Amino acid sequence: MKKVITYGTFDLLHQGHINLLRRAKELGDYLIVGVTNDNFDRERGKLNVRNNVLERVEAVRATGFADLVIIEDYVGQKIDDIQKYDVDIFAIGSDWEGKFDYLNEFCDVVYLPRTEGISSTQLRDQNQETVPVGIVGCGRVAQRFPQEADVVNGVRIVAAYDADIEVAREFCKNHLADGACCKSYDELLSRVSAVYIATPHLSHYECIKKALEAGKHVLCETPMVLKKDEAKELYKYAEEHSLVLMEANKTAHCPAFNHLMVMIKSGLIGDVVDIEASLSQLLDKSGREFDSKQAGGSLYEEGSYPLLPIFKLMGIDYEELRLFSRIENGIDVYTHGIFWYPKAVCSFKVGLGVKTEGNLVISGTKGYAYVPAPWWKTDYFELRYEDQNDNKKFFYKWDGFGLRYEIQEFVSCIVNRRFSSARLRRRESIAMAEVMEQFSDRKNFTEI
Repeated sequence: MKKVITYGTFDLLHQGHINLLRRAKELGDYLIVGVTNDNFDRERGKLNVRNNVLERVEAVRATGFADLVIIEDYVGQKIDDIQKYDVDIFAIGSDWEGKFDYLNEFCDVVYLPRTEGISSTQLRDQNQETVPVGIVGCGRVAQRFPQEADVVNGVRIVAAYDADIEVAREFCKNHLADGACCKSYDELLSRVSAVYIATPHLSHYECIKKALEAGKHVLCETPMVLKKDEAKELYKYAEEHSLVLMEANKTAHCPAFNHLMVMIKSGLIGDVVDIEASLSQLLDKSGREFDSKQAGGSLYEEGSYPLLPIFKLMGIDYEELRLFSRIENGIDVYTHGIFWYPKAVCSFKVGLGVKTEGNLVISGTKGYAYVPAPWWKTDYFELRYEDQNDNKKFFYKWDGFGLRYEIQEFVSCIVNRRFSSARLRRRESIAMAEVMEQFSDRKNFTEI
């Protein structure tokens, strides 16, 4: 049996893609198609991909040409795949003429004729839906948003609002030369289709609710809300009114973190029985983070990040959560949480006044995953085993401040009418709010 392999992004699958797949299939008996993971289009400096990797995989499968669809995750994978699948022919479009001649050492390389007059880039340009976005809350976190949004296609920052008009004016002067500095939230909502909310935690619920009631899509900084019922209410309203509501957890949308989750779920380290995730900072105690009236403290400020890998891998149906905190001036400067699952135990540590090793360790029955600090900005991790010869290291690029990944997913959801993201599911966001509420209620809580 003659095996053929080809690769591509296959975004906005079109006739050119179909022609390439058909021609590749005609070269042999069995066609393997590698679909590149959600990636950064470095040549144009834009996050251009309109469809996410799962949508693109399904589109390729639907053509009927592929006998096997795989995900291309890393540089050098083509050689690994050719050897792994015992491939006879590597096929690629003629626009890559000569670029893959080095693969002739492993198999035959064939450059297939390209269908002229059509490309994903042309389709994106022709059908580009630009989402006008307004920024609500112009503090420290929001300062990074315009720069990150600038490298994402399909989004335009058109307005900003802050309860302090002088803060808003300064923000617009520095970041939005052509944007409107709005004097009220209502004015901002009248100018946009979507909002990015970066206000203090306690105002999130009202800001989100008002935006949704005005028919606007919402991307809200983490933690989205601090009560389970508020989260459920907001997600239900968004779903009923076909609006996108997303929690802006940058780690959840980081490519490397998502690759790690897929690897762990595929069983590479066996059954997960323990997760340890830590995050800490020593901040100036005069800031909002140390003000109990503004929901300051370690858990509210940092908790959603270490909760993420626990809920992604173990789910939200835990038996019990116990919380241990050191309290100073009404806020937790350190919190240690321990989850008991039927067949696992997971723990997290967060600190604003206590420093810990900020790594992530996921322990399994065959090995473990190690992500060094700062793991929440994942660009490198290891899979480690009893036999050190089996250990594997994985390197990825973390671009900018990381917000571009969540912005791209937000815009993709809006444009494709996809009202939930698999990267941070609504039930996981609701579970995070439930943990925040348990801490607020001091349930299963011990002060240390």
